[in-house]
Amino acid sequence: MILGEDTTPWAASRSGPTILGVGTATPDSSYSQQDLLDLYGIQDSRIRSVFLNSAIDRRFLNVPPYGDDGRPRAETQGELLAKHKARGTDMGARALQSCLKRIGAAVSDIGYLVCVTSTGLLTPGFSALLIRELGIPTDCSRLDIVGMGCNAGLNALNATTGWASANPGKIAMMVCIEVCSAAYVFDGTMRTSVVNSLFGDGSAAIAVSHDPEKPGPQVLKYASCIVPDAVDAMRYDWDEEQGKFSFYLDRDVPYVVGAHAERVVSSLLSGTGLRRSQIAHWLVHSGGKKVIDSVSVNLGLTRHDVRHTTDVLRDYGNLSSGSFLFSYEQQMREGVTRPGDYGVLMTMGPGSTLETALVRY
Repeated sequence: MILGEDTTPWAASRSGPTILGVGTATPDSSYSQQDLLDLYGIQDSRIRSVFLNSAIDRRFLNVPPYGDDGRPRAETQGELLAKHKARGTDMGARALQSCLKRIGAAVSDIGYLVCVTSTGLLTPGFSALLIRELGIPTDCSRLDIVGMGCNAGLNALNATTGWASANPGKIAMMVCIEVCSAAYVFDGTMRTSVVNSLFGDGSAAIAVSHDPEKPGPQVLKYASCIVPDAVDAMRYDWDEEQGKFSFYLDRDVPYVVGAHAERVVSSLLSGTGLRRSQIAHWLVHSGGKKVIDSVSVNLGLTRHDVRHTTDVLRDYGNLSSGSFLFSYEQQMREGVTRPGDYGVLMTMGPGSTLETALVRY
């Protein structure tokens, strides 16, 4: 070592935008997997097995109106888009208000608003609808991210913290709004049944500010990894026979994601002076039991390491882009982080894509 040389790890000397707080919202109604099988009268043993062996206990959903047979009726694509707009605006507003209340801020304090969704198309988007709904200042800068899928929360957080860094002291907010029940197709196939057994409705908001005086975890760095060879493994496209958009998940998705988890985490930690063993907290997207298991095996994570992820999967299902914020909320409620701890946030989705962020508590 050279006399006088600064040996402080990059991550220890780095400062970044602060996470001020989060807020979440769901529909009023939740259903167990057995409730849903009974509600839709599903008797196929293979489909029942998918639902009952999903590691999901309950999900919050906007179930369709009942038909003459006493069961939820099929919705048209127009009705699904209307559900996406109405329910999404409601959940997004409640999540944003919950976040603001938690940090002691008002809508007038918001300088930047990013809205994320993959469960429907709107023009104008949720950012404009929430500005009108909540009375957010009309000169608020905004961004709508549509169609990136489950990884989009960290893509959007990157943009949100970037704005916060360029505007010190001002509050930037991101809201993930996913009405997954507005993206369901019920055709009795295993392909759609896997999707229908997994996703739930929910919204999550996060507030950040580049202000060293404010307490909270600091976001230090991001790293991404896209696997172009698996671009069709997760997709949301038009089903001509059903006359609706339909989500598709390839059975190899967990293995594709798991196989690239170590690579993206290595990229995230590269140059920081940190080793993987120094990461005290892992918040991984609750993409499904097999996805969580595959990531855990490839990164050497224990069940305890991913407990917030599995808890969210159990109690809410896969909430798409906002899942990791539900896990973050649980972590904060648990109160287990200590000043100076490092954590990794990880999301994954279509592309196939893995997104990560390094935070210091």
